[in-house]
Order: sequence, then C-alpha cells, then structure tokens
Amino acid sequence: MPREFIECTEIEGKTVKTAKIYEDAVDGCETVIEFTDGTSFSSCVSHQAAIKATLYRGGAGTPQTLRNYEP
Repeated sequence: MPREFIECTEIEGKTVKTAKIYEDAVDGCETVIEFTDGTSFSSCVSHQAAIKATLYRGGAGTPQTLRNYEP
C-alpha cells in the first residue's frame, strides 16, 4: 500500500524565522514554522491505536504465520 503524503508547495523557498515543536499527550506532536514574510505553517502528527494479532509457529528460521487477526 503506498504511503500518502501532503505536498506543501506554497512554503517552498520561504525564509524561516522560527521553528517550534510542541508535544501534546492527547493530540500528538505539532510543528509550527514562522516565516519572515509574516506567514506561518503548522502540521500535526499523531498516532492512533490499532489492534492486530498473529498466530505463528516459531522455531529455527523464519516464523510461519498461521493466521493474522485484524478487526
């Protein structure tokens, strides 16, 4: 599955005045970049809990997956 990304071409070439990273236990991590032209850019990265389980047979070599469980 290809990873998605966001391209922010409007901020290319701008001069950075300040860059701050904030940690938030609820919402994740926010990055705020202020530019010398008076504009600012903000982005947030957060994790969502996921439930995943695998039944496998171990031993020598690579484990053999018997079943993947996902809701």
